[in-house]
Amino acid sequence: MIPPIQRITQIDPNYPKKLKDFLKTEAPETIWARGNIDLLPGIDTAFNGNLWALFCSKKCPGELILKTHDLAQRFKERGIPTIGGYHSPIEQECLRVLLRGVQPILLCPARSIENMRLKSVWKDAFAKERLLILSPFESRHNRQTAALANRRNAFVAALADKICIVHAAEDSKTLEFAQMMVSWGKPVFTFDTPANRDLFEFGVQSVHRAWVDTRIRLNDRSIGGII
Repeated sequence: MIPPIQRITQIDPNYPKKLKDFLKTEAPETIWARGNIDLLPGIDTAFNGNLWALFCSKKCPGELILKTHDLAQRFKERGIPTIGGYHSPIEQECLRVLLRGVQPILLCPARSIENMRLKSVWKDAFAKERLLILSPFESRHNRQTAALANRRNAFVAALADKICIVHAAEDSKTLEFAQMMVSWGKPVFTFDTPANRDLFEFGVQSVHRAWVDTRIRLNDRSIGGII
């Protein structure tokens, strides 16, 4: 059975504090949620500070397509929870991989989820209570736009503990977004390749180093780096 949509306002105890912390006055008054509400990032959510946001633009160097697919596979195999819009072709492929796992997935479309058609491939994840669809947009926003996508990206980044930006072209909105995330103090990572030189210049870190140098807590047990 597909769960109904729930409305969560700023006075609701389930409203994620992170949204106010990072978005300040831009924090949405209401968010709409469909799925396992216990997956909302908050004090009681068992993500252990390890909720990863995935961002990838529509166009990126070919070498990074395979790397991104491998990244999704590793998240699936290690049970690492993820959050994202999963809209670009590469992000959609990541979602396809992640849906085959057992880890939580938070899906945030850049539009209202009221009257949004639910895909059949999501049904199993809904049934297993590991999928939560979130949106800060009311019903009048029934189509994705660039402006809504920008707001959605900030919403996703505010909720995430760690952020992976696969690629950001020179002078792109994605590069500006990466700068903003670094200024927030968020841990931002990317693949160590010359194509991402601009990201590293702004303080983005290597995703491989993140896995090697940190210990990740999963299912109440510590696991070393996942490289």
